[in-house]
Amino acid sequence: MQSGSLDSMVLMLNVSKQTTGPEFTNCLGAAKKDLPALFEKTAAKIGIQHKLIRPYTPRHNGKVERSHREDMKRFYSTLTFYSLADFQAQLKAYNRRSNNIPMRPLGYLSPLEFLKLYCVQHV
Repeated sequence: MQSGSLDSMVLMLNVSKQTTGPEFTNCLGAAKKDLPALFEKTAAKIGIQHKLIRPYTPRHNGKVERSHREDMKRFYSTLTFYSLADFQAQLKAYNRRSNNIPMRPLGYLSPLEFLKLYCVQHV
């Protein structure tokens, strides 16, 4: 396996938690309330249990919101993109850097180091 590559790793995911946003569920929509959203259909098809967190509970989605703020501060607000290809190249470089930064919640491992410890390699 190449250093920093996740191509040959398989993450065993069986439960996914999301907010009640319309990109994940139709549970709050009046018109399509009884119909599953595309995300819900896809999760069920591949055997992932889909759980919803209560709306307006920052303790549940606070880590994601912080990650979005950091991405905005370090990536979107500081760089200029001249084309879709340029955006993709800069995003790839940013992800390579940020996935190698040690993080306190991961026991001062980088996200890539953490995944290498806890993922099963695809044979």
